[in-house]
Amino acid sequence: MSTAMSLLAGLASDLAAIVLLAYGVYFRRYHRRDLLLAYVALNVGVLAVTVLLAGAQAGIGLGLGLFGILSIIRLRSDQITQEEVAYYFVALALGLVSGLRPAPGWLAPAASAVLVAIMYTVDHPRLGGRTHRQLVTLDAAYPDRSELHRALQRLLTAEVRHLVVLEIDMVRDVTVVDVRFRTAHLDREPRGDSARRQERVAS
Repeated sequence: MSTAMSLLAGLASDLAAIVLLAYGVYFRRYHRRDLLLAYVALNVGVLAVTVLLAGAQAGIGLGLGLFGILSIIRLRSDQITQEEVAYYFVALALGLVSGLRPAPGWLAPAASAVLVAIMYTVDHPRLGGRTHRQLVTLDAAYPDRSELHRALQRLLTAEVRHLVVLEIDMVRDVTVVDVRFRTAHLDREPRGDSARRQERVAS
């Protein structure tokens, strides 16, 4: 396969993969247009720079270092969930895989398809869709862990699997807890929203 044909194949496979990942999987589950744009822009930018560096004396090592710096800056510039971080790095990996164009020619499209399929599967709502994480602020101080556990189960009407007490203020009568719980039915609400929500409730 010629260099031009290999480049066109890499561009086509990357475009198909990022559209499936960003729109077909991520956006249809989390509905964040800003990150949809960010994933596509990151992927295309990484692909373009990788293609240019592949034939330059600078080498891929410098390119990977630049991508690492850019990813750190991007991740610290906004509040995003761990699920969205995962999509962020897969979008970056897709650009690298297609830009490097490893031999044989089918390897890059196959690797891209595997990455998209893995993200579709492991982030599917039916796989752990009833398990949630939420930050809860209670208008009562609960120094007793078992009492706190029962209060959270009554409040959330769910099975509390794990909890981490972040703050107990006996003066203000407040307890802040990071709780992971399992609901009785599959929750259709996007998990990205529930993970970021902080509620204040009366005990």
